[in-house]
Amino acid sequence: MKRNRIYTLGFRRKRNNLTNYRKRVKVLSSKRPRLVVRRSLKNIQASIAEYNKKGDIIKVATHSQNLKKFGWDYGTGNIPAAYLVGYLLGKKAKSARLDHVILDIGMSKSVKGSRLYAVLAGALDAGLSIPCSKEMLPSKERVNGSHIASYAQLLKKDDSSLRNQFGAFIKSKVDMSNITKNFEQVKSSIDKDFSKG
Repeated sequence: MKRNRIYTLGFRRKRNNLTNYRKRVKVLSSKRPRLVVRRSLKNIQASIAEYNKKGDIIKVATHSQNLKKFGWDYGTGNIPAAYLVGYLLGKKAKSARLDHVILDIGMSKSVKGSRLYAVLAGALDAGLSIPCSKEMLPSKERVNGSHIASYAQLLKKDDSSLRNQFGAFIKSKVDMSNITKNFEQVKSSIDKDFSKG
């Protein structure tokens, strides 16, 4: 195979799989602020960003660690925590007079019912207008954590399996069957916090 001496080097962020420029151009062509969702194993981060030539401007942002201020006792990387992050971000955006945004999941794969779409569901319930297919959102049972509570109840029959799965919560004396109650408490405390101001 004959090779040309001229080689065009691609953009660094494309080479490092950090930016899909085709997807980014499509998102930016909407000329709306972007709901940027990024996830790691233990945390969820969401922000609303506007395009600027010198660099994106972050209007509002939140992180799953911020949920602890509202009384969240459970993991910060699961679907209920992702929903609450989206709900909190949506309330912040509404107070900053941001209503219409578009979802930007970056290089993450689009998986139906995933944590990314749980953030989207929370932002929608907070009052933001975001174009999306309702089929992609997780079910209410997964959003409020009842699937985690039922799994913990199932594992209570085998103590070693329960300790392997939820050992950190058992050490901190947090009952996994109360996750749905804690979810509702955190959601209502977010509502109270934004009804004051």
